[in-house]
Formats: sequence, C-alpha cells, structure tokens
Amino acid sequence: MANFSIATVFIASISLLLALTHSFSIENPTDRRILVLVDDLALKSSHSIFFSSLQARGFELDFKLSDDPKIALQRYGQHLYDGLILFSPTTERFGGSLDVAAILDFVDSGKDLIVAADANASDLIRNIAAECGIDFDEDQSAVVIDHGSYAVSETEGDHTLIAADDLIQSDVLLGSTKIEAPVLFKGIGHSLNPANSLVVKVLSASPSAYSANPKSKLSTPPSLSGSSISLVSVVQARNNARVVFSGSLDLFSNKFFKSPVQKAGSSNKHAKSGNEQFVTEISKWVFHERGHLKAVNVRHHRVGETEEPTIYRINDDLEYLVEIYEWSGSSWEPYVANDVQIQFYMMSPYVLKTMSTDKKGQYVVSFKVPDVYGVFQFKVEYQRLGYTSLSLAKQIPVRPFRHNEYERFIPTAFPYYGASFSTMAGFLIFSFVYLYSK
Repeated sequence: MANFSIATVFIASISLLLALTHSFSIENPTDRRILVLVDDLALKSSHSIFFSSLQARGFELDFKLSDDPKIALQRYGQHLYDGLILFSPTTERFGGSLDVAAILDFVDSGKDLIVAADANASDLIRNIAAECGIDFDEDQSAVVIDHGSYAVSETEGDHTLIAADDLIQSDVLLGSTKIEAPVLFKGIGHSLNPANSLVVKVLSASPSAYSANPKSKLSTPPSLSGSSISLVSVVQARNNARVVFSGSLDLFSNKFFKSPVQKAGSSNKHAKSGNEQFVTEISKWVFHERGHLKAVNVRHHRVGETEEPTIYRINDDLEYLVEIYEWSGSSWEPYVANDVQIQFYMMSPYVLKTMSTDKKGQYVVSFKVPDVYGVFQFKVEYQRLGYTSLSLAKQIPVRPFRHNEYERFIPTAFPYYGASFSTMAGFLIFSFVYLYSK
C-alpha cells in the first residue's frame, strides 16, 4: 500500500512537471497549454477550424465538459494552464473546484481568458462578465437585432444575423491586414461599465441596432441601442492578463467561417465572411502572440563614460538606454515607436523626455541632472492600447557639489569682486591724499 502511494505521488509530480515545462514563459509566449470548457463535445467538430488554428500555432488544447468533476486550474499551488476558453454559455455551475472566484483568480495571476456567450447565457457567464466590466443585457430573452445592417439571406428572417463591420482601428489587436468582409454575428449584446477604463470595444453594432426579444413587440425603449452595443470586447488587466468577451458562440463556428456574406444595402457579395480572419487575429492578441513587449538591458551612465555610477552630482550630463522588443509569434523583433518617455522622478517628475530609437530596439535619451539633490528614480511607464504595459524604475541618489568642486572664480560674482577692489583702491587713494596734502 505504501509503495502504491509513493508511485501515485511520483506520477502526479511528473505530470505537474511536464505541465509547467510546457507553460507560458516570458522568453517563449507561444508554448502554452489551454483548457477548453464546452457544454457539448460536439463543439470540437463544429468549431474545429478555430481549434485547429490554435494547435497549428503551437498551443496544446485540453478539452473538458464544463461539468466535469475533475476540472482544476491549479495543483499544488501551481497553475496547470496558461489560458482558458469558456465555450459553455448555458452552464449554470462548473464542475470540480472551478467557480467565478477561481476564474477571476486565474486572470489576476496573469493568465488569459476567452468567453463566448449566446442567447441562452447563464447567470454564471453573466457574473464573470460583470466582474470584468462587461454588462450583458439584463433581459435574458433579448438578442441583437439590426434592420439596417443584417446579413442578406434567402429568407427574410428576423434580422438577428448581423453583418458587422464596425471594427476597432488597431493593428496590434486585429493585425495589419484589413478585414474586408463583414463579420457574421448572432447573439447578445453588451455594454461597457464606464467605471472600468480597461475594457475596449473591438466589434461594435451599427447605429440602427438594438437589443430586444425578436418574438415580441417593443413596448418600451430597448435598454441597449445603436453603436453603444458592443458585440466583442477585450480587457487587458493591469497585470497584462488579457480577456476576450463575445456575445456570440456561433461567431467562432465553422459555419460562420465558411458562409458567404452580403450586408443589407450593399452590392458587395463576399464569398467568405470575415469571421475566420477576425477570430484568428483576436486570438493572436489574447494569447500574447502579438503586442507582448519586454524591456532588457536597462542602463545609464554619464555622457562620455560607460560605467554605471552609484551616485550622480547635480548638473551632470547623463545618458539612459533601454532595449524594447515585441514578440512576433515566433521570435522577438525590435519594437519601434516614437512615444516612449522617461521621467527623472522625485515626488514629481523633474525631467520628462521622449526617447529616440535606432529602430533596432534600442531607445536612448540624454539630459542634465536637475540642480536639486535627493533620491531620484528613472521611471518608464509605457501604456499603449493593445500592448502589454512596461513599468521600469531604478533608484539613484543625486548629491550637491562638494566644497572643493565649485569654480575658483564665479563669473556672476565679477561685479562684487570689482566693487571690493574699487573700494580698497578708493580707500588707499583717500588715505594718501589725506596724509600728504597741506
């Protein structure tokens, strides 16, 4: 019995070690394990194109039913997964130790999350969204309806199949290649909590859209309407964890990926919707294949020197350098921008300057130490939409001149020197005249 227990612990330890070996690392963000929770395992085939694209990019997917009693995100205090995909909109309760608090703790630890809802979204999914600043329509029978931007089909329908093309203009979120075809969407809309500044709309409804029950007449104005309705939103937490919320599970499906699309009122017919490109690009962002920055080789020294001093003197000329790179999905590439700034900080910034780059990843700036002594900090706080934030800080003391470091003759004191010597000369002349005159 004792041997059996030892063997069990050994096997569990080896499994945990393998999981950690394949987990997210700063040097290689692509090697990651993702847990996929579904209501029905049939989603593996109905959404296979999306899952295959992730696996082709180096992700290891672990599929489980959302009510599986063995679900766990941690073991022995270590996370087993680096990403979580919730394709289980109707689940009222997760299996195992997974609940809303566990998912929020997962995100708080820097992990990533994709949540897809639909018209049958449970209170569990809505609560997770609300904790992240996403408010789905309180009317659980409501879906997004658009009589102006619906997808043309053979049957008139209720205009709940939307051809959305109001995308955020951001290369880091959606890639540099423009998404030409509209994105098919069928599901529920949400609004952004104004108290949460970290939430960003990626795909918005058109001004003619509204959220309501398509099977009943409107008796009161809809709570969500127009471009304020968000169809897909993202969150980047302050710890650089990333979250995607979609009001449509079908948006990720093979059917929508392959469907031709024509937006109402437009003569352009697209042989294929923009869903596959949209979902692929947004998944690259959420799993840190794009927009993931790192800063290395931070250093500073006096101009003309190479050694980093332990203390500066007021009015010294110094140089600060840092290298910044962006993960491209397979390697680290130089990050090029013109808005990286440095602060020389003590209680408030005494110096604030924009750094110049050689476009090979290195940023440099030169400035004069202020005529104030104390304990300063070099601070780089870089926050840009879609990119992981950089926060660099290095403390350095600044001293005044020593008594023997001042100039022997201060040019600004020349008038006082002249006044002193002229007084002395005047006194001598007066004494000579007074003593020797008759």
